[in-house]
Amino acid sequence: MFFQLDSDKMSAARLDKKKTLDLRKKHIGPSCKIFFSHDPIKIVQAKGQYMYDETGQRYLDCINNVAHVGHCHSDVVKAGAQQMELLNTNSRFLHDNLVQYAQKLQATLPDKLSVCYFVNSGSEANDLALRLAWQYTGHKDIITLENAYHGHVSSLIDISPYKFHQLSDAERNQFVHVAPSPDVYRGKYRADHPDPATAYADEVKGIIDKAHEKGGKIAAFIAESLQSCGGQVIPPAGYFQQVAEHVRKAGGIFISDEVQVGFGRVGTHFWAFQLQGEDFVPDIVTMGKPIGNGHPMSCVVTTREVAEAFMSSGMEYFNTFGGNPVSCAIGLAVLDVIEKEDLQGNALRVGGYLTSLLEKQKEKHLLIGDIRGCGLFVGVELVRDRLKLTPATAEAQEVIYQLKEEHVLLSADGPHRNVLKFKPPMCFTTEDADLVVEKIDLILTELENALGLKMHSISNVEKESSKRKPPIDENGHQHDDGLVQRKGSGQAAPQQTKQNKRLKS
Repeated sequence: MFFQLDSDKMSAARLDKKKTLDLRKKHIGPSCKIFFSHDPIKIVQAKGQYMYDETGQRYLDCINNVAHVGHCHSDVVKAGAQQMELLNTNSRFLHDNLVQYAQKLQATLPDKLSVCYFVNSGSEANDLALRLAWQYTGHKDIITLENAYHGHVSSLIDISPYKFHQLSDAERNQFVHVAPSPDVYRGKYRADHPDPATAYADEVKGIIDKAHEKGGKIAAFIAESLQSCGGQVIPPAGYFQQVAEHVRKAGGIFISDEVQVGFGRVGTHFWAFQLQGEDFVPDIVTMGKPIGNGHPMSCVVTTREVAEAFMSSGMEYFNTFGGNPVSCAIGLAVLDVIEKEDLQGNALRVGGYLTSLLEKQKEKHLLIGDIRGCGLFVGVELVRDRLKLTPATAEAQEVIYQLKEEHVLLSADGPHRNVLKFKPPMCFTTEDADLVVEKIDLILTELENALGLKMHSISNVEKESSKRKPPIDENGHQHDDGLVQRKGSGQAAPQQTKQNKRLKS
């Protein structure tokens, strides 16, 4: 489907795609990767759950959790523009928007979480959360989860195994301890374990005991309420409660990272940590991405006790732009839209529908090993062998690239980059779910036919994959397994079949 672009409003569209790419290569750091690097999409406009390239071609956006209430939502745009016409200034000036937003945001949280610090990104929020923990406890050691990602600043790379796993032991921060990801599909303790929550929590207790033996003291345990980059992992119920008990007994505090999964995305609750039960309340919650619907804004919410300890250091804290009048006007509009359009309810309904469609595909396709998620946070793990759980990394990348050709934007993540991840704008519909699942069905059918993979045989996949060259995924990472290479690009591509031609028609 094509869309008539308003070229007068979009100066970015005046450069042709090649010129934009050339300028990017010249002036933007080479480590700043873009999606589909061999043939990137130039996006010039977006609305709702759709994005449009410079030709007007429409793409269904299944991954942009930043545009939480929908790209360029009119209420959010209007709120920002109107406030910008009046005032935007240093947040050290007294202004109603800051306190009104803090009040409305706090109303979505347990009473204990009552003090807000506004910053500009999820990375800033998590960095500040660490500072709060260090000051409150007087301790240094941090426990993080395997495959975790919490941000790009130096303090957060130290606690993000998703990023630092390639470093040697000598290069890693010795105050950081990594606990197993509470993954009941692929992890150390799986769904058939009698009590995976306790088993994973005991691993954290073991880390605490070892740290104490070496003279360490635990400042905090930090975890995404649902691991996103780690592979759309849903921790077993009761895990956080037990971890919090162990950590608090050791004098530490519990930090819940809601940067990816907050603001109603899980459907049943406004915050993903609430999935663990009413008896669990973190000491600090960090949030970002969806909070401003694409506007740079984030927040740290904590208890009065932690906040007063931070003040007792004697060091004044201020953030020039965090909580500025425009950001808070936008944040208020986002909360209003979530409520007015019942987007949390939509996440529950559409997410449930999407999951049911995917479960039916699992019955049909051996490449699908697991379907997991809550609301509009869903993961589809692809495997070559359901018993060995051999990651289907190349096949996942093939799905991503073929969907792109079909004008659907999806991504893959996890430690093996074999988990298809759905985190669409919250206005995603059942019709959108039907469309993307239908296309995934066709692509998986083609892949399985090419691999000779039938319901009665799963060994052929590994035999075929061992003969292929490693692909480079949509983020530019190379892997040890692959499909046929795209000519001249180093990207995995399908063998041309009649079905593939039909998909592109």
